[in-house]
Amino acid sequence: MADVLLPGIASTRVPTPGSSSRCCTPTASTRPGRGGRAVRARQRELGPLLAAGAARRRADRAAPPLAVDLRGYGDTDPLPVDATRGVRDWADDLAALIATLQLDRVHLVGWSMGAGVVLQYLLDAPERVASVALVAPISPYGFGGTAGTDGARVHADGTGSGAGAANPEFVAALTAGDTTADAPTSPRSILRAFYVAPGSLPLDPASEDVFVASMLSTRTGVDHYPGKPAGSDAWPGVAPGARGVLNTMAPTVFDVSGIVDLPAKPPVLWVRGDLDQIVSDASAFDLAFLGSVGAVPGWPGAEAFPPQPMVAQTRAVLDRYAATGGAYREVVLPDVGHSPHVERPQQFAVALLEHLDVPAEVPANLR
Repeated sequence: MADVLLPGIASTRVPTPGSSSRCCTPTASTRPGRGGRAVRARQRELGPLLAAGAARRRADRAAPPLAVDLRGYGDTDPLPVDATRGVRDWADDLAALIATLQLDRVHLVGWSMGAGVVLQYLLDAPERVASVALVAPISPYGFGGTAGTDGARVHADGTGSGAGAANPEFVAALTAGDTTADAPTSPRSILRAFYVAPGSLPLDPASEDVFVASMLSTRTGVDHYPGKPAGSDAWPGVAPGARGVLNTMAPTVFDVSGIVDLPAKPPVLWVRGDLDQIVSDASAFDLAFLGSVGAVPGWPGAEAFPPQPMVAQTRAVLDRYAATGGAYREVVLPDVGHSPHVERPQQFAVALLEHLDVPAEVPANLR
């Protein structure tokens, strides 16, 4: 998989019980017995190692960061994803890797859906987590099908979320290994249009090729991306199924707001771009928002099916987290989209290293 690695990054397969995972580090070492940092960012169409690489190249740390491919992505075993467990398949894989590497406590970084995996792991093993960094995270209530800052489901069955919300042309382009920008739904076009803010880059051609190759390492199908859809009698006609990636984020199976009840709360860093089109209160990937602007016909209106306030939901949960003994720091990068670690690597690295060195304080609005 050398074609999907940035310069200076080494890749190692680590056998774990029942499977194996790929770890990427700035060195060749994944030595067991090292405490400290396991830096983990989800490979949701972009590479899993970007945050780790950006941060590590700007700091000389005793414990090397690790970037981990999730199952179904990159060079990790292509095990099926059981969506009835939410993101727990991935959280369990992460737990197995941490145990195999004999890491006592870890600093976790999760990007996009990977942030949800990190928070699930925090719920499952809070004693193993030293700190959490959330990079453009999905809402604690999943992706699609909820309303209000409390994440209430619009429909009990999660209508409006799941694999049926995926663009079939994009899925077909992933499956075909399309490296061009000939169609607006090709991986390269999606990268340019949605994963970074307009004018935030451009990437140099070599780096862009690496990112596109990483996107194309996504396994597709009913057991992987996007998963198996289900129908619904209610608008927009899709509900989550039981298999595959996008169904894991349905509000019927995913809710990590329980972090507010943890007795011990590690510090949290929340980094996002102010022009994120994917995780937003007006997300271009939320069927309810698309309905509100006429892109999905038949929208029943804001009272019946409002757009999901993803950022507001995250802030509401983190405010409760801080109000019950935790602390978080929010860093909003201007003119940045869904990939702060790619678009502003230096600023991201500064924020991450400060988070690791200086504990977050209670937000000003809660003092």
